[in-house]
Amino acid sequence: MPGGGGGGAGGTQGGRPRRKKTRVAVLYNNDFEDSSPDGDPGYAARADVESVASFVAENLNDGDHEAVLLPVDGDLARLRMQLTEIEPDCAFNLCESLAQDTRLESAVPLVLELLGIPFTGSPPEALSHALYKDRVKKLLEEAGVPTPRSCVMRGPGDPCDLPYPLIVKPVREDGSVGISGKSVVHNEAELREVVAQVATSFRQACLVEQFVDGREFNVALFGFPTARVLPLSEIDFSTLPDDRPKIVSYEAKWSEGSVDDLGTIPVMMPQLPTTLAARVRRAAVDAFRAVGVRDYGRVDIRLAANGIPYVIDVNPNCDLSRYAGMARAASGVGIDYSALVKLLVRYALRRRVRGARKGNQEGPPHVAGASSGASP
Repeated sequence: MPGGGGGGAGGTQGGRPRRKKTRVAVLYNNDFEDSSPDGDPGYAARADVESVASFVAENLNDGDHEAVLLPVDGDLARLRMQLTEIEPDCAFNLCESLAQDTRLESAVPLVLELLGIPFTGSPPEALSHALYKDRVKKLLEEAGVPTPRSCVMRGPGDPCDLPYPLIVKPVREDGSVGISGKSVVHNEAELREVVAQVATSFRQACLVEQFVDGREFNVALFGFPTARVLPLSEIDFSTLPDDRPKIVSYEAKWSEGSVDDLGTIPVMMPQLPTTLAARVRRAAVDAFRAVGVRDYGRVDIRLAANGIPYVIDVNPNCDLSRYAGMARAASGVGIDYSALVKLLVRYALRRRVRGARKGNQEGPPHVAGASSGASP
């Protein structure tokens, strides 16, 4: 007599054992709930993560996955308890700060490592390095990756002997937080004014670097254990008013419909001579490897008039919203958003298997050469 299809995880369907769903804890920081756009200069960047997490969970909730949304505040003991109760197979890590402090970004993956839960994206060491722009500079320089000369100024009285023009950035922010039209300075008075403003508003030092006036490219890399370069994207500054510097400011990223937003249009697969495109991809690959980025990331590059591609930023765990550069670049090689997030889960689960085989020892990430495309 044929057996009926059981309803539990160990039941059968059509005579076959029903496969257990992969449970994924989707972690995101909810520190924006205790702030406001008026009091938090990085509010929009922090608040965006909730909608990203919801869309990730929506795309994971299918016949093979079960996504559990888990907002994270600064209580790591509570997080450990929640994860123990949920018992996820892996975690989708979208946390970029805790208690409005980006310095705590690496705390969540550290907890996940402690609990033995594989997670998407870069390891804590890479996140910690990438958070401090001066540390990234040092890693790039040690690896021989071209990057603009720079110095750190903790206040307007600190010395700076770099030639103008310069660009001033908070030393430990991402998402263009603290970057505005005034960030590019042309003399000492402007420099010291902007440094004083950043030090007061963000309570941190500034990275001051030479401003490369040239084309800007975003290079997305994706894959594990070998990451590959996805199609290039260029920022089109042609409609930006002449009185504004050609940069991607905070307004450009987070204020939809603003002058800066409308004047910084990403263009996929831009026209670029083959040799220059190869140089841009090579610089991105070397930067990705130098910082230790894993699974996915974005490298921002300025192409100088002499053809040298200068790395200006390395972004592990970059923006995964459906309209952001990573999703656009992935779609250029036939990876839609649903496939993108499911591949990231697959990469995390691979590490659980690899860790079991190798005693939980994992070497540095592999990065393919400057060819384009992504491995599943």
